[in-house]
Amino acid sequence: MEVLSWLTGFLGRYPELMVSFACFLLLFHRLNRRDGLPTNWPVIGAIPAITVNAGRVHEWVTEFLRAAGLSYVIKGPWGSPVDVIVTADPANVAHVFTANFGNYPKGKEFAALFDVLGDGIFNADGASWAFQRRKAHALLSDARFRAAVAEATAGKLRRGLAPLLDGLAASGAAVDLQDVFVRLTFDLTAMFVFGIDPGCLAADFPFVPFADAMDTIEEVLFYRHVTPVPWLKLQKYLKIGHNKRMKKARRVLDESIAELISLRRARAAAAVDQSTGEADLLTSYLACQEEVGKSGAEFDKFLRDTTFNLMVAGRDTTSSALTWFFWLVTKHPDVEAKILDELRSHPPSSSSSGTGAGDDDHYHTAVELKQLVYLHAALSESLRLYPPVPFEHKAAARPDTLPSGAAVGPTRRVIVSFYSMGRMEAVWGKDCLEFRPERWLTPAGRLRHEPSCKFVAFNVGPRTCLGRDLAFAQMKAVVAAVLPRFRVEVDAGVVVRPKLSIILHMKDGLKVRVHKRE
Repeated sequence: MEVLSWLTGFLGRYPELMVSFACFLLLFHRLNRRDGLPTNWPVIGAIPAITVNAGRVHEWVTEFLRAAGLSYVIKGPWGSPVDVIVTADPANVAHVFTANFGNYPKGKEFAALFDVLGDGIFNADGASWAFQRRKAHALLSDARFRAAVAEATAGKLRRGLAPLLDGLAASGAAVDLQDVFVRLTFDLTAMFVFGIDPGCLAADFPFVPFADAMDTIEEVLFYRHVTPVPWLKLQKYLKIGHNKRMKKARRVLDESIAELISLRRARAAAAVDQSTGEADLLTSYLACQEEVGKSGAEFDKFLRDTTFNLMVAGRDTTSSALTWFFWLVTKHPDVEAKILDELRSHPPSSSSSGTGAGDDDHYHTAVELKQLVYLHAALSESLRLYPPVPFEHKAAARPDTLPSGAAVGPTRRVIVSFYSMGRMEAVWGKDCLEFRPERWLTPAGRLRHEPSCKFVAFNVGPRTCLGRDLAFAQMKAVVAAVLPRFRVEVDAGVVVRPKLSIILHMKDGLKVRVHKRE
């Protein structure tokens, strides 16, 4: 009774506290949504919802977009310059990425967010972007380069991946399959970009500072997307937290790329016969310095930015896709059986064998890989559910209205969730959560085409990935080399979840044991 009397007297002396408390309860009741959508609170915006769901951003975005009907506006806190419309609507994607492409350049904000990418193809706009894309397209279309890629891939599988998996199968040791694929694609991409094999895929799993720096950078870039702008500015001013991690990783990255470029230049200068040339992207860019119109430090920066962008495109997307694919196959033995049947029906020719003897030395040629239609469908289905790049950030140069009716402009940006789009019933039907490669096949057994604004794994519109065919060929080559020879078993108790990064890696990797297939 004494406590109650004291409380009554206290509130009587300070009635404004009672009024404030009543107002808070009213606001909480009005704004605390029960429809699954995040609440945009006064002053703090959607920060509480973002904080609560920070460890499961992709799943959370999928849930509220499903409840909202494919699009929803997330309001920023006080001091944040923009709100964000999050969408998984194919109509919005077609509008932003294709029909109204010119109104959604990368812009200064994107360049600042992804400053580590420099002026590479991902960040570039206008003439610079067009030039880099033209050069990359020319080399990727070159028959000599494609042949070199196919030969290097087969060689790496034969002398790198196969012996490694043989050793793991013999020892029975657990291994992080994601780490194996990241190392494989790092070596392959370095060979295509720099013409040098860094030897990352080795039995002793060497530590590679360049690869480690890339992982750190991708995590920090994701963090920048979900962190309030004032806090990012404070970190930068105090040189702490993720800003400090980025600075350290960037220094390692720059030093590694500078060393690789120096080695490539030295090798080119020492070549006796300059007439044959070499089929790698760096050599192509070194030969066009006059066309680039840069010299000295400016040209070195151009090479750094260009090669790093290509390393991200080649290493991370393919390794992510392979990891999710093998995990899905272990969960769906019926799909695995169909892939194995197709591989037995289309065995590699003897002309694709290595120097050793026996069927285990045979690897599919590029032409033979194109015949693997069901495998292509299974890879497409995996990419639908787990796109290597899970989201895309866009900003309108001029005010615009999306097909969904939402207005965008200087104070409202667009984030497209590619991850969520693959899980929307409105886009893919009631079985959207199922792993079903057959959705990619016609009744006649041919591959079914889906519009890029719906199947967004390789981006959309003018910025569609130039390496799409190369990526499919590499993934098919890896699967065709591994699956008939080895059975992959995921360790018991392994929890698979997406890592918070701009690339959809698995958070804790994929621990498996490898068994020789009978």
